[in-house]
Amino acid sequence: MVHGWLDNAASFALLAPLLADRFHVIALDLPGHGHSGHLPESTIYQHVDYVRALLAAADALALPRFHLLGHSLGAGVATLAAIAAPERMRGLALIEGLGPLGDDGSRTLDRFREAMAIKATGNRPLRVFPTIEAAAEARAMASGLDPALGRHIVERGLQPSGDGYSWRSDPRLSRPTAVRLAETQVMALLLGLAAPTSLLLARPHPPYLEPESLQVRIDCVDDIRVTHMDGGHHLHMEHPAAVANWVHNAF
Repeated sequence: MVHGWLDNAASFALLAPLLADRFHVIALDLPGHGHSGHLPESTIYQHVDYVRALLAAADALALPRFHLLGHSLGAGVATLAAIAAPERMRGLALIEGLGPLGDDGSRTLDRFREAMAIKATGNRPLRVFPTIEAAAEARAMASGLDPALGRHIVERGLQPSGDGYSWRSDPRLSRPTAVRLAETQVMALLLGLAAPTSLLLARPHPPYLEPESLQVRIDCVDDIRVTHMDGGHHLHMEHPAAVANWVHNAF
């Protein structure tokens, strides 16, 4: 299982137990997230490095072949991992994402300049929350996820800091990406996705998953089933039982 941006493995705290009767469930913290280490200073976080980390984890766990489930950023990483190592994939279940964020060229120059204007080292002081509840409320305001559900992610994502708590995640994760794959490159990669793929999408859709553009990506994949479910971006946390049924059907 591969979580989304600024989430962590606890994103699957409600879903994983519903799958454990059939699967050996492993949820990863991607680099820079949760309890995983941060990348060295002056380096940047890119999808290709997440893919390498995911496949390295599979090697370390002695998993020659496996099913892969990803949410949001994790769905993009899982897609690329399946393309990079098709012989290792039993099946792919993607929630709210198919491939990485692409670039249509409209903001390429501005995004590049914004990213390059940020110093390679050094960050603003971390925000300190007086209580776990305060951190959960702040995350809820930013993500729209119910604080009670988001608390799973929050508790794993916090570390003691002075008289309160701060985020464990690498602050550099919030920096803009200097260069993204062009959308045409993403589509070229998706043509190489051979694993049986199931895609679960929230209804209504978030603004960054525009249906017409997403359909173009879907059309690049030969073996794909698309399902829509009422709810928000974190469907697997809002409706764990329904998503578990979807996963069982997908795999």
